[in-house]
Formats: sequence, C-alpha cells, structure tokens
Amino acid sequence: MAQRVTVVIPAYNEEVAVRDVIAEVREHLRQHDLEAEIVVVDDGSSDATAGSARAAGARVIQHRSNRGYGAALKTGIAAASNDLIAIIDADGTYPAARLPELFAGLEHADMVVGARTGTSVKIPTARRPAKWFLNRLANYVSNASIPDVNSGLRAFHREVVMQYFPMLPDQFSWTTTITLAMHCDKYAVSYLPIDYRQRQGESKIVPWDAGAFAILILRTAMLFRPLRVFLPLVIACFAYGLIKMSVDLLRDPNISASAILAFLSALQLLLIGMLGDAVAARLGRLSPNAAFGVQPKELTAGGEALAAPPSGDSTRSFRGEREGEITPLRRSTLRRDRLAR
Repeated sequence: MAQRVTVVIPAYNEEVAVRDVIAEVREHLRQHDLEAEIVVVDDGSSDATAGSARAAGARVIQHRSNRGYGAALKTGIAAASNDLIAIIDADGTYPAARLPELFAGLEHADMVVGARTGTSVKIPTARRPAKWFLNRLANYVSNASIPDVNSGLRAFHREVVMQYFPMLPDQFSWTTTITLAMHCDKYAVSYLPIDYRQRQGESKIVPWDAGAFAILILRTAMLFRPLRVFLPLVIACFAYGLIKMSVDLLRDPNISASAILAFLSALQLLLIGMLGDAVAARLGRLSPNAAFGVQPKELTAGGEALAAPPSGDSTRSFRGEREGEITPLRRSTLRRDRLAR
C-alpha cells in the first residue's frame, strides 16, 4: 500500500514555474510508491498562478491578499490531510527528486532539511555573505551545527510543527524560526545535501531581509536560549569594568564611577539572563512533546515501555522493545495518546 504524504507549495506570482514544479513533484513521488496530496497555496497572486496549479492537478487554496510566505505555509500545513508533510518552493530552484529521501529520513528524525551544500548550488553571490553570517549566528544560538538554516525544501511531522504556529512568522523567516525552535527543543533535525538551481522569474527576497533575519534569530534565542544572548554582554561589561578599575588603581587609589557602573550592568544582565533561562526551561518542561523526548524511559504506551535512544545520541529515534522500530505513524499515535491523557 502506497504511503500517503502531503507536499505544500506556497506560491506568489509563480505562473511561469509552478506547473513544472507540480509535475516534477508528482513524478518523483510516484516512482517511489508515495501517494501525494499536492497543496498549492496561492498567496494573493496577481497572475495566473492558481489557474496553472489547478490545470496541473494540484489542490489549490487561495489567499484573498498577499499575506506572506510563512502565512501561506501555515495555511497549507493546516489544510494537509496527512501527517507527513514536505514543503518546496514554486520557483523551480529546489530538486523535487530529493523529496522521497526526505520522507524516508522521517523514520529517524522529526524534520529532515535539504541543505544547499551540494555540488551545484546557484545562490546569488550578493546573498552569500549574509547567508554565511546568519548560519553562524544560528549555530551559536542553537549550539548546533546547522548547514542551512532557511532552506525551503524540508519534510516534517505535521503535529510537531503545528505546536509552534503561534510563534512562527508570516514572512520568509518562517523556515529560520522553525529550524531554531526545533533545535533548541532538542528535536531530531537531520540534513540532506542538495543542489540548488537557478531561479525562474524574479526573487521575492531583498538584501535588507538579512537584517530582519538576524533580529528574528536573536528574538528566537530570547524565547529558547536567553543566556546565549545575555552572556556575551555580561562578559563585555565585566571585562570593561575590570580594565577600567585596573587603570584607575594605577593612577589613583579610587575606583571610578564608570567602572562600578560596568560591574553593576554585568550583574543586572546576568540576573535577567538567568531569569529568562529559568522561565524558558520551565515552559519547556511543561510541554508534553518536550517531555516525550527528554524522558523516554518514564513514558509508556499501552503498558509497553519505550527504550531510550543510544547514549550520546541527541536524536529522538525511539524503538519499541518488542515490536521493532516505531514508524512515524505509530509515534504520532503515541503522542496523541499522551496528549489525551
């Protein structure tokens, strides 16, 4: 029996490429015995995007106005009929041939991201410095190795992503936010190197979007890892105060007001960061899904204990002691049962 999956394609003025993307998605999934529901969310296009998508056989949902890339993704994910979902852009840049591998990766991960680190990656040169900086910042905030923080080709479990809907933005930063959130909450996120093709049509991303992405990364850090933001500021204030105090004592036996102010600032920032970290940790423990991953030995489903993942393995790939490996559908059922209890 073919496995049922959903592919969500957000589209805004993409009549040039959307038909080919739909055909490519359907063909590659059919070759791997995957029964695809293809949902195209027309985000208020002024061209014939919706008509082209319907003609290609996709299920089309239309926004009455342009609400943004993230809003289109949320609409498509909420309307999806299946638990296993992939997203892909409508501009033809991402290789749909890798979708079967992304879905297969969900056997051992909560989200599989197509990282644009393959042998043929056509990212415009002007966007590469900003992309490098954002990836480095995301790696620091999440304390993880993220090769591509905002790839638009990825597969995931519907219910895992939907719990973050209230905090996910409506713009292009949707992918950056969900990547950081799942890393910070210790979900299993894996990466598959992919190629990235030349875009068909005009890009919707402008250079100053990089600043918005950086602010978004810091905002997400404040929600999940506030100490990662405050600690460098604490160190900077404390170092300045120490140097200023040393200079003051060499010149005069008194400590200047600026040195004392630097020490007090460091102390205040440290306390604020610790308070934020405590709140974030407390909220994380209250999340049923977070508890499922942190303490698998203490959880049972129908009286059957679940084994913990191998020592040192940060992923959340659980295996039943008697029934063999737990499939995504089985794991989804376990989560629903726990939430119901």
